Amino acid sequence: MTKIKDSVVLVTGGSRGIGKALVEELYARGAAKVYATARDRRSITHSDAIPLALEVTDPDSVAAAAAHAPDVTIVINNAGATTGASFLDSPIADIRREFDINFFGALHVNRAFAPVLEKNGGGHILTIHSVLSWIAIPGADAYGASKAALWSQTNALRLALAPRGIGVTGLHVGYVDTEMTAGVDAPKTAPSSVAVQALDGIENDAFEVLADELTQQVKAGLGADPAALYSQLARQ
Repeated sequence: MTKIKDSVVLVTGGSRGIGKALVEELYARGAAKVYATARDRRSITHSDAIPLALEVTDPDSVAAAAAHAPDVTIVINNAGATTGASFLDSPIADIRREFDINFFGALHVNRAFAPVLEKNGGGHILTIHSVLSWIAIPGADAYGASKAALWSQTNALRLALAPRGIGVTGLHVGYVDTEMTAGVDAPKTAPSSVAVQALDGIENDAFEVLADELTQQVKAGLGADPAALYSQLARQ
């Protein structure tokens, strides 16, 4: 089992929201060192965290981060973004941008740090997905598709990395009270709660963590007819 105490952790997107809460919870649990990344390292405000500049869409930036953090034993893929792109009306560049950040960004990080984790005796990767990995909502076409692809990446890497002593956890969340959901009028989970559940998942070697009731409901309904998940289809 992976232990947070005395671990060395890389958190992408560690300057705010869930990422900031993760850095705080990691130190509360006794992590020895936390590399917190952001495009602008000056945005990292935790006094103990080691700020690390990282652009996840740039393979050279990711390789440089791996070279600067050779002692990492846990990787948390938190960096993500949404443009609100729709498949029918938005520029293809906006859709591609979401995949570049949400899917390929995590892939760059995983490919760069898997050898680091293995060299350090094994470790753990946790990747933050979304309830939108499993259900589509208007205004989040590209975001949901990129997170669905990321879910598939996590499932594939779990199989590929297990023989190398690296566990892989996927964390799925609904609405979290961050800047990204500021305009959403719906129940939201506190970032601190997500951080607690994420680190519990790592320490329990969980394959998946479903961080709120909405996510649990949607996952439970995946085997049903699409009309059960999409009420608008049932009316047609």
